[in-house]
Amino acid sequence: MPLFLPSTFPIRGSEVSSDIQQRFLSLGLTLPPAPAPAGVYKPAVTVGRLLYVSGHGPLLPDGTLIEGRVGRDLDADAGKLAARQVGLTILSTLLANLDGLHRIHRVVKVLGMVNCTEDFTRHPFVINGCSELFAAIWGDDLGIGVRSAVGMGSLPGNIPVEIEAIFELA
Repeated sequence: MPLFLPSTFPIRGSEVSSDIQQRFLSLGLTLPPAPAPAGVYKPAVTVGRLLYVSGHGPLLPDGTLIEGRVGRDLDADAGKLAARQVGLTILSTLLANLDGLHRIHRVVKVLGMVNCTEDFTRHPFVINGCSELFAAIWGDDLGIGVRSAVGMGSLPGNIPVEIEAIFELA
């Protein structure tokens, strides 16, 4: 099953500015459902003009998660695709918590965690999957923020990537 399926933008009316909508549509990607919390936390919290998004995993459109450890079960390219899928999952959460992506002014920070083998060192390459998606949607100036990419010995459910993000609201 492919990780990304062609689709239309799954929202109503003019909730998203036409530029953002067109950028998303040009990518030919499908958003997964917004995930429900898997513990005692909120998926997103707004404080002032900042929107903090909890850690997300690579949820597929059918509701299943991509699993595996990068460097053992997945190579770096598959890990990068998983990180892109996490970015799509974050977009779903944004749409579930805001009245549209036009409410996002810019990406402030991305923290990417890679479930990887001890000898794997390409963490930034993997997290580029999410960062490149955000840049494709909001542009290089507003879609790229500060970032950390770190390796982990494990992640919940054996997911290959978990990403949390901070956005500035318009």
